[in-house]
Amino acid sequence: MKIDRIETFLVPPRWLFCRVETDEGVVGWGEPVVEGRAEIVRAAVDVLAEYLVGQDPLRIQDHWQVLTKGGFYRGGPVLSSAVAGLDQALWDIAGKTYGAPVHALLGGPVRDRVRVYAWVGGDEPAQLTEQIAAQVEAGFTAVKMNAAGATSPITTPAETASVVARVSAARDALGPGRDVAVDFHGRFTAASARRVLTELAALHPLFVEEPVLPEQGHLLPGLVTASSVPLATGERLYSRGDFLPVLAAGIAVAQPDLSHAGGISEVHRIASLAETYGAQLAPHCPLGPIALAASLQVAFATPNFLIQEQSRGIHYNKDADLLSYLVDPEPFRFVDGHARRGDAPGLGITVDETAVRAADRAGHSWRNPVWRHADGSFAEW
Repeated sequence: MKIDRIETFLVPPRWLFCRVETDEGVVGWGEPVVEGRAEIVRAAVDVLAEYLVGQDPLRIQDHWQVLTKGGFYRGGPVLSSAVAGLDQALWDIAGKTYGAPVHALLGGPVRDRVRVYAWVGGDEPAQLTEQIAAQVEAGFTAVKMNAAGATSPITTPAETASVVARVSAARDALGPGRDVAVDFHGRFTAASARRVLTELAALHPLFVEEPVLPEQGHLLPGLVTASSVPLATGERLYSRGDFLPVLAAGIAVAQPDLSHAGGISEVHRIASLAETYGAQLAPHCPLGPIALAASLQVAFATPNFLIQEQSRGIHYNKDADLLSYLVDPEPFRFVDGHARRGDAPGLGITVDETAVRAADRAGHSWRNPVWRHADGSFAEW
């Protein structure tokens, strides 16, 4: 069996899918994307396809080595994301070829269901309590929210109080039996993060995500020791090498993205690395159905898995949602805040190819907003 054709599809709201077809008619799907830079990743997939076409699709690990290390210049979000989507598609083909779900090929399941959380915003949380009530009614036992919008380099008393107030409101709405995760989104300096983390500790967040920018990982040891709040990071880290120093710094939760960090192959290895540091895995995934399907396959086979992000109803999904490109939504029917393990081969989903091709004809040009402080200077989004 040989890889015969590789196609990419730019589909709303902000996703990029790839389709890998073999000469025996087996098709695998992946989601290689950098949000806001999908067109660039599409070009990278086209370049990598020059190597893959004509190759045996089942030599996944060998292909991963060549795709990530075959060029003199390595790594970074674009290349790692292009490899990630292709890697997902190759695992999908392998599962379909062997008649087994990917989690079985990774060593077999370690759990029957995967806990997932819902997004409730938080930048402007006027409706926060109502949003949380709706997610609780839908059965979710955990939500994630932004801590703040654009934040001063050193938080003012008002800014600190606002963060605490909105997380406190979330805690009141959830009660003691459910969880709230708080995303700092790299918007805080280390000094501000220390100040706010101290105030949040009594509210017991499940974790605080990206307390500082990923390029400031050397500051994490001070934040880990400054507060009892579990710290999480990883959506903008792309390899085991990137994760090693932050795990050594003492983060509690590793958050690689299956569409950014080298796909199923590398995230499975990142999970094992995290386990040696006593850290849990909570894959980042505010993306589409293929990325989520890949994430769940890893989650079912990962002992140190904590919780899974998913994008149903998230504010980005205005033109299409998580189920828009699936033939059967059943794999993503969450019961009591959990996704149940299935035994369908490959990634466990059936992509609606007709819908994908129609959406690609419209395409998209999604870009993240650019924020500025009151004085006109650039602010982290």
